[in-house]
Amino acid sequence: MAQEKNVSVTNETGLHARPASQFVQMASQYNADTQIIFDGKTVNAKSIMGVMSLGIVRGSQIKIQSKGEDSVEAVADLAEFIEKTLPEEDH
Repeated sequence: MAQEKNVSVTNETGLHARPASQFVQMASQYNADTQIIFDGKTVNAKSIMGVMSLGIVRGSQIKIQSKGEDSVEAVADLAEFIEKTLPEEDH
């Protein structure tokens, strides 16, 4: 069964360059098939080019969706990274 969560991007730079790279590295640690859905587009969360192509900026609402054996952990950890870890790095 697919796991999914809607997440608000609140860090200053959104998912560009370094934050996108960190997100992709984290997503790649899981066996689950994980995507980001934003503005009607769906990309592989393990693809740096895919993630950056979405142009996710501060204030964006994204959906993290995952299917597979560790999808629950993948969605929880990736959502926490966006909601808590990235905003803390702004300070």
